[in-house]
Amino acid sequence: MSANKILFGFHAVTVRLKTAPDSISEIHIDASRRDQRMRQFVERAKAAGAKLLDSDDERLKAICGTHRHQGVVARVSAVSQARTLDEVLEDVASAEGVPLLLVLDGVTDPHNLGACLRVADGAGADAVVAPKDHAVGLNATVAKVASGAAETVPYLMVTNLARTLKELKEQDIWVIGTSDQAEKSIYEVDLKRPVALVLGAEGEGMRQLTAKTCDELVSIPMKGAVESLNVSVAAGVCLYEALRQRG
Repeated sequence: MSANKILFGFHAVTVRLKTAPDSISEIHIDASRRDQRMRQFVERAKAAGAKLLDSDDERLKAICGTHRHQGVVARVSAVSQARTLDEVLEDVASAEGVPLLLVLDGVTDPHNLGACLRVADGAGADAVVAPKDHAVGLNATVAKVASGAAETVPYLMVTNLARTLKELKEQDIWVIGTSDQAEKSIYEVDLKRPVALVLGAEGEGMRQLTAKTCDELVSIPMKGAVESLNVSVAAGVCLYEALRQRG
């Protein structure tokens, strides 16, 4: 098996053990840790048939590039996911589902992307979409923050975001952007239909062309002194409102 990716942290590696154990080449663990959490992890890894190797903090850091590995670093091969938006929508249609997409415009921080993927997984979003030229890609930090969601939610980077949104509209998917200036709130729109929720980076928001391409813009009510939410928090508000409406 060709190992071409690094995962680290309990959540990220545990999700891979649950979803695709055969893709794991080896797991390095901190031999100095003997606490309950590590013991439980080792038991799960052994039950899944994973190869375990004792290491130390410096060795683990050398493999994953950070000390924030929690004593667990895995070498894995890529897991096949839907590679295109069309494939995602075909899968949703086959399952007789109603598409729910999260679109991120200008999110370049890996911690924010990881948190958005985690929220998307929790709310049952079908995919997260971002432009290739104005976004962060998947990396070990994203996977760590996503706590396994980078393994379960397709992250699709497209060449032209505005064109992709137009193509979604042609497939009867309602494109809803978020804006502090919008008069209608997220709680006043119908999210039971097929929707793509578009969010921009905190502060800058969506690019002008992206906003113009949306079918409508909505706001998230802000009652305090701050003017906006972190993009991952805003994604959670919007996605879970869709989940609430859909029952």
